[in-house]
Amino acid sequence: MTNTIRILTVDDHPLLRQGIASLLTHEADMSVVAEATTGREAVEQFRIHRPDVTLMDLQLPEMSGLDAMIAIRGEFPDARIIVLTTYSGDVQVVRALKAGAHGYLLKSMLRKELVDAIRAVHTGRKALSAEASFKVAEHAMTDALSPAEIRVLRLISEGQSNKEIAETLGLTLDTVKGQVRNILSKLGANDRAHAAMIAVKRGIIEL
Repeated sequence: MTNTIRILTVDDHPLLRQGIASLLTHEADMSVVAEATTGREAVEQFRIHRPDVTLMDLQLPEMSGLDAMIAIRGEFPDARIIVLTTYSGDVQVVRALKAGAHGYLLKSMLRKELVDAIRAVHTGRKALSAEASFKVAEHAMTDALSPAEIRVLRLISEGQSNKEIAETLGLTLDTVKGQVRNILSKLGANDRAHAAMIAVKRGIIEL
């Protein structure tokens, strides 16, 4: 069938790849033409098969899904990629969309949303999981952390005290205290540990 949507699936979990293949076998207009287990392999398989739609996990060995997507779209600007993830953090969603993703789906919702999302993206539309859309909307109006505040937040998550952070970054203790206050306020956090937890959940930092 000439109108078949050719699909590349990228995920390091064989069960998920099998699940997607089995889900799509029932769709007459879709065919999985290739699979990849790492970011590098994804780029290679894309070059070979030039799929219509790529399903890309974010957490991949060797090269992250985000980096693989950037590499693919650098070579093939028309590549249509749907990010599949267990992660609904709003910062991750925005990062993926800025890198050129056409869709963002949670793995827990694939059975419900995947087939429609593939058809939508194939016709040039965007497909965003309802929960991911909610996360982005929920935080769209909040103040973004500055790069300096994110550096401090990373060190907080590593368990460093304000004094240790000041020494690590070559800042005064007062500067660090001010940045910590800003971080707590922007994230709506009760304390440093809470701020680190929120940041991980939203995908601002990774542990």
